[in-house]
Amino acid sequence: MNINAMTQPEADAPILELHDLTVRLGAQPDAPTLIEGIELAMRPGETLGLVGESGSGKTTLGMSLMRLLPPLLDKGLSGQILYHGRDMATMNARDLSAIRGAEISMILQDPMASLNPVFSIGTQLKEGLRKHATGQGSVHDRAVRALDDVRIPSPQTRLTNYPHQLSGGMRQRVVGAISLARAPKLLIADEPTTSLDVTIQYQFLDLLKDLQHRLGMAMLFITHDFGVVARMCDRVAVMYAGQIVEQGPVRDIFSRPAHWYTRALLDSVPRVNTKPRRLPTITGSPPTVASRPEGCRFHPRCANAQSRCKQSPPLADIRDGHAARCWFPVGSERRPV
Repeated sequence: MNINAMTQPEADAPILELHDLTVRLGAQPDAPTLIEGIELAMRPGETLGLVGESGSGKTTLGMSLMRLLPPLLDKGLSGQILYHGRDMATMNARDLSAIRGAEISMILQDPMASLNPVFSIGTQLKEGLRKHATGQGSVHDRAVRALDDVRIPSPQTRLTNYPHQLSGGMRQRVVGAISLARAPKLLIADEPTTSLDVTIQYQFLDLLKDLQHRLGMAMLFITHDFGVVARMCDRVAVMYAGQIVEQGPVRDIFSRPAHWYTRALLDSVPRVNTKPRRLPTITGSPPTVASRPEGCRFHPRCANAQSRCKQSPPLADIRDGHAARCWFPVGSERRPV
Protein backbone atom coordinates (compact mmCIF):
# COMPACT_ATOMS: atom_id res chain seq x y z
CA MET A 1 0.00 0.00 0.00
CA ASN A 2 1.27 3.45 -0.89
CA ILE A 3 0.94 5.38 2.37
CA ASN A 4 2.03 8.61 0.68
CA ALA A 5 -1.04 8.43 -1.52
CA MET A 6 -3.13 9.16 1.55
CA THR A 7 -1.93 12.76 1.44
CA GLN A 8 -3.20 13.37 -2.09
CA PRO A 9 -6.44 15.36 -2.65
CA GLU A 10 -8.37 12.25 -3.65
CA ALA A 11 -7.78 10.87 -0.15
CA ASP A 12 -10.78 12.99 0.92
CA ALA A 13 -13.04 10.76 -1.14
CA PRO A 14 -14.80 7.99 0.81
CA ILE A 15 -13.03 4.66 0.87
CA LEU A 16 -16.34 2.93 1.62
CA GLU A 17 -19.94 3.96 0.99
CA LEU A 18 -23.10 2.09 1.99
CA HIS A 19 -26.35 2.91 0.23
CA ASP A 20 -29.66 1.43 1.41
CA LEU A 21 -27.84 -1.67 2.71
CA THR A 22 -30.42 -4.20 3.87
CA VAL A 23 -30.06 -7.80 5.04
CA ARG A 24 -33.13 -10.05 5.11
CA LEU A 25 -33.68 -13.60 6.34
CA GLY A 26 -33.70 -14.91 2.78
CA ALA A 27 -34.18 -13.56 -0.71
CA GLN A 28 -37.97 -13.07 -0.45
CA PRO A 29 -38.93 -9.35 -0.46
CA ASP A 30 -41.25 -9.86 2.53
CA ALA A 31 -38.67 -11.73 4.63
CA PRO A 32 -37.89 -10.19 8.06
CA THR A 33 -35.01 -7.72 8.01
CA LEU A 34 -31.98 -7.86 10.31
CA ILE A 35 -30.59 -4.50 9.19
CA GLU A 36 -32.41 -2.02 7.01
CA GLY A 37 -31.60 1.04 4.89
CA ILE A 38 -28.06 1.61 6.19
CA GLU A 39 -26.41 4.76 4.82
CA LEU A 40 -22.79 5.32 5.87
CA ALA A 41 -19.52 6.60 4.44
CA MET A 42 -15.93 6.24 5.67
CA ARG A 43 -12.77 8.05 4.63
CA PRO A 44 -9.10 6.99 4.80
CA GLY A 45 -7.65 7.35 8.28
CA GLU A 46 -11.06 7.86 9.90
CA THR A 47 -12.45 5.85 12.82
CA LEU A 48 -16.21 5.35 12.92
CA GLY A 49 -17.72 3.96 16.12
CA LEU A 50 -20.80 1.74 15.88
CA VAL A 51 -22.73 1.45 19.16
CA GLY A 52 -26.03 0.00 20.35
CA GLU A 53 -27.51 -2.72 22.53
CA SER A 54 -26.94 -6.40 21.81
CA GLY A 55 -29.13 -7.53 18.93
CA SER A 56 -29.21 -4.13 17.24
CA GLY A 57 -27.40 -5.45 14.13
CA LYS A 58 -23.86 -4.16 14.65
CA THR A 59 -22.06 -7.46 13.98
CA THR A 60 -24.39 -8.26 11.06
CA LEU A 61 -23.42 -4.93 9.52
CA GLY A 62 -19.70 -5.63 10.04
CA MET A 63 -19.97 -9.11 8.49
CA SER A 64 -21.98 -7.68 5.58
CA LEU A 65 -19.14 -5.36 4.62
CA MET A 66 -16.88 -8.36 3.98
CA ARG A 67 -19.67 -10.55 2.57
CA LEU A 68 -19.07 -13.10 5.33
CA LEU A 69 -22.75 -13.66 6.14
CA PRO A 70 -24.26 -17.17 6.23
CA PRO A 71 -25.68 -18.20 2.82
CA LEU A 72 -29.31 -17.47 3.76
CA LEU A 73 -28.48 -13.91 4.87
CA ASP A 74 -26.13 -13.30 1.94
CA LYS A 75 -29.00 -14.12 -0.42
CA GLY A 76 -31.07 -11.54 1.43
CA LEU A 77 -28.48 -8.78 1.05
CA SER A 78 -29.47 -5.78 -1.07
CA GLY A 79 -28.27 -2.22 -1.58
CA GLN A 80 -24.72 -1.13 -2.36
CA ILE A 81 -21.36 -1.66 -0.63
CA LEU A 82 -19.06 0.62 -2.62
CA TYR A 83 -15.37 0.08 -1.92
CA HIS A 84 -13.38 2.63 -3.96
CA GLY A 85 -16.43 2.79 -6.23
CA ARG A 86 -16.67 -0.99 -6.79
CA ASP A 87 -19.87 -2.62 -5.54
CA MET A 88 -18.94 -5.55 -3.29
CA ALA A 89 -22.61 -6.52 -3.02
CA THR A 90 -22.48 -7.81 -6.61
CA MET A 91 -18.88 -9.13 -6.71
CA ASN A 92 -18.11 -12.75 -7.48
CA ALA A 93 -16.25 -14.99 -5.01
CA ARG A 94 -12.87 -14.54 -6.72
CA ASP A 95 -12.96 -10.75 -6.59
CA LEU A 96 -14.14 -10.81 -2.97
CA SER A 97 -11.26 -13.13 -2.03
CA ALA A 98 -8.77 -10.64 -3.45
CA ILE A 99 -10.18 -7.88 -1.22
CA ARG A 100 -10.66 -9.81 2.04
CA GLY A 101 -7.57 -9.63 4.21
CA ALA A 102 -5.53 -7.57 1.75
CA GLU A 103 -7.86 -4.55 1.45
CA ILE A 104 -10.48 -5.06 4.20
CA SER A 105 -9.84 -7.09 7.32
CA MET A 106 -11.74 -7.92 10.51
CA ILE A 107 -10.91 -8.57 14.16
CA LEU A 108 -13.60 -10.70 15.81
CA GLN A 109 -14.52 -10.21 19.45
CA ASP A 110 -13.50 -13.64 20.78
CA PRO A 111 -9.88 -14.59 19.99
CA MET A 112 -10.41 -18.23 20.97
CA ALA A 113 -13.23 -18.46 18.42
CA SER A 114 -10.98 -16.86 15.79
CA LEU A 115 -7.94 -19.07 16.35
CA ASN A 116 -7.87 -22.78 15.56
CA PRO A 117 -6.61 -24.64 18.66
CA VAL A 118 -4.96 -27.45 16.66
CA PHE A 119 -2.69 -25.20 14.57
CA SER A 120 0.26 -23.15 15.73
CA ILE A 121 0.20 -19.37 15.69
CA GLY A 122 2.76 -19.39 12.87
CA THR A 123 0.65 -21.68 10.68
CA GLN A 124 -2.44 -19.50 11.07
CA LEU A 125 -0.57 -16.23 10.58
CA LYS A 126 1.31 -17.40 7.50
CA GLU A 127 -1.82 -18.75 5.79
CA GLY A 128 -2.97 -15.29 4.75
CA LEU A 129 0.54 -14.19 3.75
CA ARG A 130 1.65 -17.18 1.72
CA LYS A 131 -0.05 -16.48 -1.61
CA HIS A 132 1.40 -12.95 -1.68
CA ALA A 133 5.01 -13.88 -0.85
CA THR A 134 7.85 -14.98 -3.12
CA GLY A 135 9.02 -17.84 -0.89
CA GLN A 136 8.74 -19.53 2.49
CA GLY A 137 11.53 -17.41 3.97
CA SER A 138 9.72 -14.23 2.99
CA VAL A 139 6.49 -15.51 4.56
CA HIS A 140 8.32 -16.33 7.78
CA ASP A 141 9.99 -12.92 7.95
CA ARG A 142 6.70 -11.14 7.40
CA ALA A 143 5.03 -13.25 10.08
CA VAL A 144 7.74 -12.33 12.57
CA ARG A 145 7.35 -8.65 11.68
CA ALA A 146 3.56 -8.89 12.09
CA LEU A 147 3.92 -10.20 15.65
CA ASP A 148 6.58 -7.61 16.39
CA ASP A 149 4.26 -4.85 15.10
CA VAL A 150 1.66 -5.77 17.74
CA ARG A 151 4.40 -5.80 20.41
CA ILE A 152 4.49 -9.51 21.12
CA PRO A 153 7.84 -10.36 22.79
CA SER A 154 10.02 -13.12 21.30
CA PRO A 155 8.00 -13.33 18.06
CA GLN A 156 10.19 -16.12 16.66
CA THR A 157 9.27 -18.33 19.60
CA ARG A 158 5.60 -17.34 19.62
CA LEU A 159 5.18 -18.57 16.05
CA THR A 160 5.65 -22.11 17.36
CA ASN A 161 3.12 -21.71 20.20
CA TYR A 162 -0.51 -22.84 20.14
CA PRO A 163 -3.41 -20.58 21.21
CA HIS A 164 -3.86 -22.26 24.61
CA GLN A 165 -0.23 -21.43 25.47
CA LEU A 166 -0.89 -17.67 25.28
CA SER A 167 -2.68 -15.31 27.66
CA GLY A 168 -5.95 -13.66 26.65
CA GLY A 169 -4.23 -10.37 25.87
CA MET A 170 -1.58 -12.15 23.81
CA ARG A 171 -4.20 -14.08 21.84
CA GLN A 172 -6.03 -10.84 21.06
CA ARG A 173 -2.78 -9.33 19.77
CA VAL A 174 -2.23 -12.40 17.58
CA VAL A 175 -5.72 -11.98 16.09
CA GLY A 176 -4.83 -8.34 15.47
CA ALA A 177 -1.56 -9.37 13.83
CA ILE A 178 -3.39 -11.74 11.48
CA SER A 179 -5.83 -8.98 10.52
CA LEU A 180 -3.15 -6.32 10.05
CA ALA A 181 -0.35 -8.39 8.50
CA ARG A 182 -1.28 -7.40 4.95
CA ALA A 183 -1.73 -3.68 5.77
CA PRO A 184 -5.49 -3.42 5.01
CA LYS A 185 -7.00 -0.09 4.05
CA LEU A 186 -10.08 -0.73 6.20
CA LEU A 187 -10.17 -2.60 9.51
CA ILE A 188 -13.43 -3.78 11.08
CA ALA A 189 -12.89 -4.26 14.82
CA ASP A 190 -15.87 -6.08 16.37
CA GLU A 191 -15.60 -5.49 20.13
CA PRO A 192 -11.92 -6.52 20.09
CA THR A 193 -11.36 -5.76 23.80
CA THR A 194 -14.36 -7.63 25.25
CA SER A 195 -12.26 -10.48 26.68
CA LEU A 196 -9.47 -8.25 28.06
CA ASP A 197 -9.04 -6.69 31.48
CA VAL A 198 -8.98 -2.90 31.70
CA THR A 199 -5.18 -2.48 31.68
CA ILE A 200 -4.63 -4.76 28.70
CA GLN A 201 -7.67 -3.25 26.97
CA TYR A 202 -6.19 0.24 26.89
CA GLN A 203 -2.80 -1.08 25.80
CA PHE A 204 -4.50 -2.81 22.88
CA LEU A 205 -6.50 0.31 21.98
CA ASP A 206 -3.33 2.43 21.97
CA LEU A 207 -1.70 -0.20 19.77
CA LEU A 208 -4.57 -0.03 17.27
CA LYS A 209 -4.37 3.76 17.15
CA ASP A 210 -0.62 3.63 16.55
CA LEU A 211 -0.97 1.07 13.75
CA GLN A 212 -3.83 3.03 12.22
CA HIS A 213 -1.69 6.17 12.14
CA ARG A 214 1.25 4.36 10.55
CA LEU A 215 -0.82 2.50 7.95
CA GLY A 216 -3.28 5.32 7.22
CA MET A 217 -6.20 2.90 7.39
CA ALA A 218 -9.85 3.55 8.14
CA MET A 219 -11.43 1.68 11.03
CA LEU A 220 -14.98 0.66 11.90
CA PHE A 221 -15.02 0.10 15.67
CA ILE A 222 -18.00 -1.90 16.97
CA THR A 223 -18.50 -1.57 20.73
CA HIS A 224 -20.92 -1.15 23.64
CA ASP A 225 -18.49 1.09 25.49
CA PHE A 226 -18.87 4.85 25.11
CA GLY A 227 -15.53 5.29 26.87
CA VAL A 228 -13.88 3.39 24.03
CA VAL A 229 -15.80 5.53 21.51
CA ALA A 230 -14.53 8.72 23.14
CA ARG A 231 -10.96 7.41 23.11
CA MET A 232 -10.87 5.93 19.62
CA CYS A 233 -13.43 7.45 17.26
CA ASP A 234 -13.88 10.52 15.09
CA ARG A 235 -17.55 9.88 14.34
CA VAL A 236 -20.17 7.60 15.85
CA ALA A 237 -23.27 5.86 14.48
CA VAL A 238 -25.92 4.59 16.90
CA MET A 239 -27.89 1.47 15.91
CA TYR A 240 -31.24 0.34 17.24
CA ALA A 241 -33.35 -2.58 15.96
CA GLY A 242 -31.47 -2.82 12.67
CA GLN A 243 -31.43 0.89 11.80
CA ILE A 244 -29.00 3.78 12.19
CA VAL A 245 -30.94 6.14 14.48
CA GLU A 246 -28.24 8.80 14.88
CA GLN A 247 -24.80 9.60 13.50
CA GLY A 248 -22.40 12.50 13.78
CA PRO A 249 -19.07 13.72 15.20
CA VAL A 250 -18.18 12.17 18.56
CA ARG A 251 -18.00 15.50 20.41
CA ASP A 252 -21.38 16.57 19.05
CA ILE A 253 -23.06 13.26 19.91
CA PHE A 254 -21.67 13.33 23.46
CA SER A 255 -22.50 16.97 24.15
CA ARG A 256 -25.76 17.32 22.17
CA PRO A 257 -27.39 13.94 21.45
CA ALA A 258 -30.43 14.34 19.22
CA HIS A 259 -32.14 10.94 19.47
CA TRP A 260 -33.79 9.93 22.74
CA TYR A 261 -32.21 6.47 22.52
CA THR A 262 -28.71 7.98 22.32
CA ARG A 263 -29.59 10.27 25.23
CA ALA A 264 -30.77 7.27 27.28
CA LEU A 265 -27.59 5.30 26.52
CA LEU A 266 -25.39 8.22 27.58
CA ASP A 267 -27.42 8.82 30.76
CA SER A 268 -26.83 5.22 31.80
CA VAL A 269 -23.03 5.58 31.71
CA PRO A 270 -21.48 5.92 35.23
CA ARG A 271 -19.49 9.11 35.85
CA VAL A 272 -16.46 9.29 38.10
CA ASN A 273 -16.55 13.08 38.58
CA THR A 274 -20.01 13.27 40.16
CA LYS A 275 -21.62 11.98 43.35
CA PRO A 276 -22.67 8.31 43.01
CA ARG A 277 -26.32 7.99 42.02
CA ARG A 278 -28.76 5.38 40.89
CA LEU A 279 -28.28 5.03 37.15
CA PRO A 280 -31.36 5.48 34.97
CA THR A 281 -32.39 2.50 32.89
CA ILE A 282 -34.20 2.14 29.57
CA THR A 283 -37.55 0.46 30.17
CA GLY A 284 -38.37 -2.70 28.27
CA SER A 285 -36.11 -4.63 25.89
CA PRO A 286 -35.07 -4.23 22.25
CA PRO A 287 -37.65 -5.83 19.93
CA THR A 288 -36.90 -9.10 18.22
CA VAL A 289 -36.64 -9.27 14.44
CA ALA A 290 -40.18 -10.65 14.26
CA SER A 291 -41.75 -8.08 16.60
CA ARG A 292 -40.34 -4.71 15.51
CA PRO A 293 -42.99 -2.00 15.87
CA GLU A 294 -44.31 0.23 13.12
CA GLY A 295 -42.97 3.76 12.93
CA CYS A 296 -40.04 4.75 15.13
CA ARG A 297 -38.75 1.45 16.46
CA PHE A 298 -37.78 3.00 19.78
CA HIS A 299 -41.14 4.64 20.52
CA PRO A 300 -42.56 1.84 22.76
CA ARG A 301 -39.61 2.41 25.14
CA CYS A 302 -39.36 6.19 24.75
CA ALA A 303 -40.76 8.40 27.54
CA ASN A 304 -41.11 11.23 25.00
CA ALA A 305 -43.11 9.33 22.38
CA GLN A 306 -46.14 10.98 20.75
CA SER A 307 -48.76 9.80 18.30
CA ARG A 308 -46.69 10.84 15.29
CA CYS A 309 -43.94 8.44 16.42
CA LYS A 310 -46.09 5.59 15.07
CA GLN A 311 -45.00 6.81 11.62
CA SER A 312 -41.48 6.04 10.39
CA PRO A 313 -39.19 9.08 10.71
CA PRO A 314 -36.41 9.68 8.13
CA LEU A 315 -32.74 10.02 9.06
CA ALA A 316 -32.68 13.82 8.82
CA ASP A 317 -29.96 16.43 9.35
CA ILE A 318 -30.02 18.11 12.75
CA ARG A 319 -26.81 20.10 12.34
CA ASP A 320 -23.92 20.02 9.90
CA GLY A 321 -22.74 16.39 9.75
CA HIS A 322 -25.17 15.31 12.50
CA ALA A 323 -28.35 13.39 11.65
CA ALA A 324 -31.04 11.61 13.68
CA ARG A 325 -34.08 9.44 12.96
CA CYS A 326 -36.55 11.22 15.25
CA TRP A 327 -39.66 13.39 14.80
CA PHE A 328 -38.96 15.29 18.04
CA PRO A 329 -35.17 15.45 18.56
CA VAL A 330 -33.76 16.16 22.01
CA GLY A 331 -33.89 19.90 22.65
CA SER A 332 -36.47 20.65 19.96
CA GLU A 333 -39.83 22.23 20.67
CA ARG A 334 -42.40 19.44 21.12
CA ARG A 335 -45.86 20.17 19.76
CA PRO A 336 -48.93 17.93 20.02
CA VAL A 337 -49.77 16.08 16.80
